[in-house]
Amino acid sequence: MTDDELRLKSIYYRKNVLKYIKKANAGHTGGSLSCVDILNVLYNRILNISPQTFNDHRRDRYIQSKGHSVEALYVVLADKGFFPESELETLCRYGSHYVGHPTRKVNGVEQNTGALGHGLAFSVGVALSAKKDNADYGVYTLLGDGELAEGSNWESMLTAAHYDLDNLTAIIDRNNLQITGRTEDVCNTEPLAEKFKAFGWCVKIIDGHDFAALTDVLCAIPFEAGKPNIVIANTTKGKGISFMENDCTWHHRVPDDEQYRQAQLELDALLGEIES
Repeated sequence: MTDDELRLKSIYYRKNVLKYIKKANAGHTGGSLSCVDILNVLYNRILNISPQTFNDHRRDRYIQSKGHSVEALYVVLADKGFFPESELETLCRYGSHYVGHPTRKVNGVEQNTGALGHGLAFSVGVALSAKKDNADYGVYTLLGDGELAEGSNWESMLTAAHYDLDNLTAIIDRNNLQITGRTEDVCNTEPLAEKFKAFGWCVKIIDGHDFAALTDVLCAIPFEAGKPNIVIANTTKGKGISFMENDCTWHHRVPDDEQYRQAQLELDALLGEIES
C-alpha cells in the first residue's frame, strides 16, 4: 500500500470516526482524529495481525492504552475485517459490545483499557512473557501524552528496561492537549525524550502524521538491542478538521449538525485533492 493509498484510507477513517461518534452522540473526537494515522500504519504496514490469525500465539500484540480514543480503533478494526462495520451503528447503545473504551468482547481487541496508565503495564507483562517463551512477536502500545502523568507508566518503564524488553514499543500520541488544557499546563512532563532515555529506553521523535516516517521508524525496531523502544509521535488533536484542530474542547464532544456537515465537506475536499 502506497503512502497516497494510506492518506486516502486515513481520510475515510476520519470520516467514519465522525460518523459513528455523531450517531452515538458520544465519543472522544479530538484524540481519535490525532491517532488515526498511527493506527493506519500499524494495521496496514506493520502488525502481524489479522482476523484469521488473532488467536495465533505468534501474532503481534497491540494494546491501546489511551482507550478513550477507541472510536479510531473500532473503525480500523472494522476496515481490517475483524467485524462487520455495520456493528458500529450500535456504538455506545445499551447492550452493545461497542462501548466507549476497548473491551475484549470486541473481536481484535487484546485487552480492556481506558483506566489510564494500565495499558503500558499490561504490555510490559506481555512482552516479558514473550521473552520467557522465546517467542518473536512484537508488543505495541499507544499512549496519550496526558496519560503520562499516571505513575504506573513510569513504574512500567523501569520494569521494561530492567528486563531488556526490546520487543516492546510504546508510541506516544503527542498532541499536547488533554481534557482540561495543554498537557504542560496541567502536569508538565517535559523534557520527555530525556526522561525516557534516563529510564533506559531508546527514543525516536517523528511526525505522527507522516506515513513514511512512521513506517521507517516502526520497521527499525528494535532501535537498540536490549532496550525497549519509544516513539514520540508529534500529532495534532482534531487532525483534519480546521475548527477542531488544537482545541481541547473537542477532547470529548459531539459535532452538531452544521459542524458535522462542515467536517465532512473538509474531508471530502482532502479526498478530492488526493484523487485528482
